[in-house]
Amino acid sequence: MESSKINVGLIGFGRMGSKYLRKFNTTGKYHFSYICDVDAEARAMARKLSPESRVVDNEDMIFNDDNVQCVILSTLANMRKEQIEKAVSRGKHVISEKPIADTPEREWAVVNCVEGSGLLSTVNLYLRNSWYHNRMKQYINEGEIGELAIIRVCHMTPGLAPGEGHEYEGPAFHDCGMHYVDITRWYAGAEYKTWNAQGMRMWNYKDPWWVQCHGTFTNGVVFDITQGFVYGQLSKDQTHNSYVDLIGTKGIVRMHHDFKTAVVELRGVTKTEITELPYGAKNIDVMGRLFAESIEKGRLDPHLPTFRDSAIASEYAWKFFMDTKNHDLPAIGNLETLDEILQRRRTIKNGYGLLGQNKWADD
Repeated sequence: MESSKINVGLIGFGRMGSKYLRKFNTTGKYHFSYICDVDAEARAMARKLSPESRVVDNEDMIFNDDNVQCVILSTLANMRKEQIEKAVSRGKHVISEKPIADTPEREWAVVNCVEGSGLLSTVNLYLRNSWYHNRMKQYINEGEIGELAIIRVCHMTPGLAPGEGHEYEGPAFHDCGMHYVDITRWYAGAEYKTWNAQGMRMWNYKDPWWVQCHGTFTNGVVFDITQGFVYGQLSKDQTHNSYVDLIGTKGIVRMHHDFKTAVVELRGVTKTEITELPYGAKNIDVMGRLFAESIEKGRLDPHLPTFRDSAIASEYAWKFFMDTKNHDLPAIGNLETLDEILQRRRTIKNGYGLLGQNKWADD
């Protein structure tokens, strides 16, 4: 390896693990000395995609190697607490998928473990790395919309369906929704104060698969977040609805995307601007570049989310989700329709969040 590159060990080489490899390699700042996975097929693909890496099935080989400076955890949430604790005990920086553990209590234990360790850590709350959210926040800071008053966030797609890919990450509003709980708090610049959530048990599934929550922050900003993987699963031609609407006392800035192009529209007090740029997917390359620069400087870049940010987002996503059960929780549809959805998702080639197909494909 080049001495200027950061020596990294990647644990978990499924869909996200392969993205870390590809996107971090584009930065020119990392050397993947290890890739670890317990699945033989995953290890075979790792050897194909990264022949210079040592591919292993025992994660302790990574933790016990003093030459490894950083670990990337692309494993299931129930494994991450112990893996992060191992990394900290061996003096290694950590990049983790979200959530950082499988329960709020274990997440806060991770926060307590990392904070004060002198090591750097971040989590893949990828919306913070997107050009569009940073552009929108820039407009707020410039005063173009006056004082921020209302934050509206919506993300509805056809997948993932119940029973697909959630397990330890929790139901849809936690697994996916915590991204939006986090970015809403990021915009508000304050802590959640009050909330009221309504859910829908689509197809008579046991958990609400659509949740809408509104409430306030400690600084008076109000919010509503809508998230659900309920958006036309059996439509002949699938679509989605994803937007952010920031309403100020003087103007507005809003965004929508089609997973290919993001459009930011500013209606400010001194200018009107419409910007269209590539969406950027999960912006893992941006996270990799910022984290490498953080290691070089010895302090975490302020644009990167902390483990504390992740724990807060996870905790409130769970609180909002559980609040739906304090109100009328209707169930419309039946499990036969859900079976039809799941069968279709096993066979279609072009859809939203399909699992098990092109597992190691790039964006």
